[in-house]
Amino acid sequence: MIEFKNVKKVYPGNSVAVKDVNLTLEDGSFNVFIGTSGSGKTTCLRMINRMIDPSEGAVLINGKSTKEINEVALRRQIGYVIQQIGLMPHMTIYENIIMVPKLLKWPEEKMREVALRLMKRVNLPESYLDLYPNELSGGQQQRVGVIRALAADQEIILMDEPFGALDPITRDALQNLVKRLQQEMGKTVVFVTHDMDEALTLADQIVIMDHGEVVQKGTPNEILANPANDFVTDLIGEDRLRQARFNTATVREIMYTKPISINPEASLRDAVLLMREKRVDSLFVTDDKGVLIGYLDIFDVEHVRQLQGTVRDYMKDCYYLPDTEVVREAIYVINTLGFKNLAVVDGQDRLVGIITRAIVVDLIYDSMWGDDEDCCIGKDIVQMTSADDDSGEEA
Repeated sequence: MIEFKNVKKVYPGNSVAVKDVNLTLEDGSFNVFIGTSGSGKTTCLRMINRMIDPSEGAVLINGKSTKEINEVALRRQIGYVIQQIGLMPHMTIYENIIMVPKLLKWPEEKMREVALRLMKRVNLPESYLDLYPNELSGGQQQRVGVIRALAADQEIILMDEPFGALDPITRDALQNLVKRLQQEMGKTVVFVTHDMDEALTLADQIVIMDHGEVVQKGTPNEILANPANDFVTDLIGEDRLRQARFNTATVREIMYTKPISINPEASLRDAVLLMREKRVDSLFVTDDKGVLIGYLDIFDVEHVRQLQGTVRDYMKDCYYLPDTEVVREAIYVINTLGFKNLAVVDGQDRLVGIITRAIVVDLIYDSMWGDDEDCCIGKDIVQMTSADDDSGEEA
């Protein structure tokens, strides 16, 4: 575990780079620092391996202050990848990969085995081990830089904007590679970037910095759902926020909360009269505890002239979503599967709401063409849609 406790860094001339940072980076997590230039993100990263020491406070690794650890020994325990790659041009790829294991006096057989295994993991042929860095493409060199950081099996890997100079296709491929390797090997990664898409793609935890301070930290979904301030909102971008709402907002946030329901033992006549009164063509069927057990559609009983029997005699199974499901799933079900509306249930399968096609239309419209005054996710859209639906009170 990496901890920042009341960390401050002041450079000569009283230039404050980092002030009062308190953070916890859990073992095996992917942590991304993001912010504008000069925000303090790289300073924080370099304080972990003592390339920079804090002016005040402490950086702890597994409960021990880094100031109590010899800086050379510390750096040998921490992998490091930078944008300039940092491969030694006069060394072969193999010699570059085994730099730290060699300093740790690993036997040759073990070093060779590790180099071969890591080359295979990043889809580079064994023959490349005998080449020099200038004989590889930029993307291939960066792959070597990544596996060099993993070669000594360090638990912590620092990555300072490692993909910033690469073309978009190579960058995407390396992002996927690094995330996969981190998950497979259980490493703790601290990654600095200025690219929000990269942060959202990679991070378990995003740390957003501005003028030396942490302004927000959390999972990508937490940050997308609740930007802390205007700076975070601008950093994320309105387009990302609008698209992200489909993935982060739940149906509980957008559903109409007064669906029309009826007991299964009610008469069919009462059910039809209720449909007419509420101006709906179907009813959800719930038991005495409010548990959803089916639905009744007017077109399934139009042939019953005397309206004899009970709701239970004619009701059908009902498709529903849990209230914790994300909005995108509701859009998919209504659009692709052709449902007119969807029942929403809580953790006890009790009917708590309804998603209608009108709600979905408003969501999509506002996401694509709405402006800031017409935010689609939230109470405003629920109130507007429920008024249009004229669904009435729960029966």
